[in-house]
Amino acid sequence: MASDVKHTALLVMDVQNGIVSRYLQGEETLRPFQQAVSAARKAGIQVIFVRVAFSEGFPEASPRNKMFAYLAQAGNMTVSADTTQIHESVRPEPGEPVVTKYRVSAFAGSNLEVILRAKDITNLVLCGIATSGVVLSTLRAAADKDYALTVLKDACLDADPEVHRVLVEKVFPRQADVMTVDEWAKTLA
Repeated sequence: MASDVKHTALLVMDVQNGIVSRYLQGEETLRPFQQAVSAARKAGIQVIFVRVAFSEGFPEASPRNKMFAYLAQAGNMTVSADTTQIHESVRPEPGEPVVTKYRVSAFAGSNLEVILRAKDITNLVLCGIATSGVVLSTLRAAADKDYALTVLKDACLDADPEVHRVLVEKVFPRQADVMTVDEWAKTLA
């Protein structure tokens, strides 16, 4: 599935300054993300970056949405803020879209699906922060939209290692191929 490079996209989700800073444990933390982006580029696979950000004044953040109401109150997640920019370790190259979303799933309130249709993408390879957030929500939405799915388990981070383990070992395999970046890269050779 992943070897169909013309119809495959790597989604690098929420690897943005304000989120990475909460998970960074040293240079090694982001190495799997860098390796995934490098392998995709080398194979000619479309790389798409996804970030969460809000307009000035946070009109998209409902006070009923616990997580986003908190972000609006903190006030540092606007589209122009440094916290919402893609982390320099995986900086987008020309031709690599940066999709802005307004909810947890990469599909919610974004133009991601329009881009995928325009590029005739049917296979998605997912990586991101957090496993229990954007990866889970995007995987569920993408499965419902009939995308073929791969999750790069070592290029997903979660604050709770047990939640990460349960998702990649028990939940995700029902809807996706789950593998390491190295295992995936070998399918591209």
